Amino acid sequence: MSVRHGGAEAVLVLADGETFEGRAIGALAGAPDAPDDAPGVAAGEVIFHTGWTGYQEVITDPSYAGQVITFTASHIGNYGTTPDDDEAGRPHAAGVVVRDLARRPSSWRSTEPLDAFLRRHRLCGIAGVDTRRLTRHLRERGAVPGAFGTDEAAVRAAAARARPTDGRDLVAEVTTARPYRVGDPDAPLRVVAYDLGIKRTILRHLTHTGCRVEVVPASTTAAEVLERRPDGVFLSNGPGDPAAVGGVPDAVRDLLDAGVPLFGICLGHQVLALALGGRTVKLPFGHHGANHPVRDLETGRVEITSQNHNYAVDAESLPAGVRVTHTNLNDGVCEGLAVTGRPVWSVQYHPEAGPGPHDATHLFARFAAALQRGG
Repeated sequence: MSVRHGGAEAVLVLADGETFEGRAIGALAGAPDAPDDAPGVAAGEVIFHTGWTGYQEVITDPSYAGQVITFTASHIGNYGTTPDDDEAGRPHAAGVVVRDLARRPSSWRSTEPLDAFLRRHRLCGIAGVDTRRLTRHLRERGAVPGAFGTDEAAVRAAAARARPTDGRDLVAEVTTARPYRVGDPDAPLRVVAYDLGIKRTILRHLTHTGCRVEVVPASTTAAEVLERRPDGVFLSNGPGDPAAVGGVPDAVRDLLDAGVPLFGICLGHQVLALALGGRTVKLPFGHHGANHPVRDLETGRVEITSQNHNYAVDAESLPAGVRVTHTNLNDGVCEGLAVTGRPVWSVQYHPEAGPGPHDATHLFARFAAALQRGG
């Protein structure tokens, strides 16, 4: 086994019994000043991410709560980490799986190696795994629960107990506890953003287009939003099963009745579909990467997009007056919707490009322009 960096021998076991060998990294390997203070086992739903860069943004994206992230790129950690690339205050992922963890980062921006970053945030990892075989297995079997650690008996017991994301309200675990504001207080546009697991890059895009944003907890009612007299409401990305997110679709439905302009991405897209009367379904292994081609059905333009979701909107379930605006060219999945004649729309992918291509960043300017027109 060729592992450039790692601690004790470790094993990854999926709930279906498939086993992969590796070595402990991150918190699983312990901290130099507290070698006995390392978590023994990490467990969650195992998925794979196909991006070649942006590992820090992915690890700190709250949308990955409850999931063990397998990076398909063979070398991870090459350019280290920097606080500027954090998408949240801490990682919410359940664990990290890599083939080859770089021993020494090479970048002028790096302030900390990835392994030290994982240890500081007490996030477990396993390196030296045959990630190609693991990815092929997940493509055939779908995202499955699993566990990894240094004690094989404990790992197998944890894998048997590991839970998928189905039916879990993971938004409650990542949303902000209290409202907060970002952006210029004198900016002309007022936006209330539901924090379902919002990323910092999204907030930067909203503020750069002239919005002062108040971020509110997922439990915020429509009445509380309307009291703030926003020009528009943003529904953020987030983790888990959209059908399990309590209360948010009801609040969005009331906001729709009030005629408020709405823009949603990722989980926000799915929640909007539920509020409109649609359904969501779980994909076999989801879309996780920065190279997904999406066609805008209204312009014919194809954009390469960043994506992270295990669930999707069932296009056939959308009611009259709601149209599909974007589709995934790989599998035909609904990637966007709009309400005819109203400033209400959403996309499944991540136009903020944190990380990923910038093809779709124009959607934030489109949202701001709609608010300037008064909807």
